[in-house]
Amino acid sequence: MTYTRAIGIACNKVILLIVRALALSRIHPNVLTFLGLVINGVAAVLLASGQFFTAGLVMIGAGIFDMVDGRVARQTNRVTRFGGFFDSVLDRYSDLVLLMGLLVYYASINRFFYVVLTAVVMTGSVMVSYTRARAELVIPQCKVGFMERPERVVLLIIGALFDRMAPVLWVIAVLSNITVMHRMIYTWQESKRLEEAQLRGAPEAAAQAVGRTRS
Repeated sequence: MTYTRAIGIACNKVILLIVRALALSRIHPNVLTFLGLVINGVAAVLLASGQFFTAGLVMIGAGIFDMVDGRVARQTNRVTRFGGFFDSVLDRYSDLVLLMGLLVYYASINRFFYVVLTAVVMTGSVMVSYTRARAELVIPQCKVGFMERPERVVLLIIGALFDRMAPVLWVIAVLSNITVMHRMIYTWQESKRLEEAQLRGAPEAAAQAVGRTRS
């Protein structure tokens, strides 16, 4: 067994213990989702004041809530359509509030370039989610691309803990917008394929209808 595999198993056991404890407490999963947003708000204040290491630790705490709310919902049979919607909306707020903290920090130290870079990251983060949501109104699924929310959160935590936020922002800015372009191209290809299949099916349906009327 590799070290990474052993760490993964150990972390999963801890998460399962937390999920069971929360399930026994009968706390509503939507409350856990909201608490995750509140904790990210605290992390954003810490980022805005330049306390990056502490902010990284707080973000880890918020990430735990983010990981367990869905599992608690399944464990307690409280999975609802609104719960999924609520979780998705608050995830967007959590993403943006952290980046707003960085905006405040870079503005306070007069680093205009990094204010712009953080704004590009904010735009890319929102568009990654939007392109998937909009694409799945046109095609069945659009999960292509790498830079989704878990990857962004992990990178921000790494940047905060190791004081490497600038290169992390560059990575997120580039890869999130590449993910958006990838999803646009994929949606174009899939929608074209579906439209062509529909056009091929129309003459076949018409021929079958004619055959039925003649018989």
